[in-house]
Amino acid sequence: MNINFNKNNDGLIPAIIQDATTKNVLMLGYMNQNAFDKTIKMNQVTFFSRTKNRLWTKGEESGHFLNVVSIQNDCDQDTLLIQVNPVGPTCHKGTDTCWGEQNETTFGFLSQLEKVIKSRREAGNSEKSYVASLFEKGINKIAQKVGEEAVEVVIEAKDDNDELFVNESADLLFHFLILLQAKGFTLKDIVKVLEGRR
Repeated sequence: MNINFNKNNDGLIPAIIQDATTKNVLMLGYMNQNAFDKTIKMNQVTFFSRTKNRLWTKGEESGHFLNVVSIQNDCDQDTLLIQVNPVGPTCHKGTDTCWGEQNETTFGFLSQLEKVIKSRREAGNSEKSYVASLFEKGINKIAQKVGEEAVEVVIEAKDDNDELFVNESADLLFHFLILLQAKGFTLKDIVKVLEGRR
């Protein structure tokens, strides 16, 4: 790996630390050649501390090490992306990330949709909310809707109308998310099973 440590006068380059599983950015630190070499040797992230003016292995005091999974260099060869398996919280303030966020797996919009479904269920206004009305009708009705949408997806898959197929697929996924919550699960539970089968 050809890393340009000499681009800046201080010989330091930024190292972005990302959780290898959740893909969340955990922190940003700086490395010089010695910090990089020690990181490779120990397989634990080591930075050059600008405040302490020395090498600093993350977790050397707290035990919250960042175990290296992979290291990538950017197109200008002056910034590293280091994927890690963190041991405990990353931030010195005790949070999972240096931005105070929880280091949880999310699925972008689908995770937001799960939150909306949960809030509609908890609000329980079945007169104004389709989702709340399904939860009010119970698991049998929700399961029936998933079955109906699945059949419609199969029918549209055999047809040539891609727009209808995609729309029916969206309906199926939406109702499946409702069914998951009705059974006390989320997408994370399904992903965990799939990962176990990999």
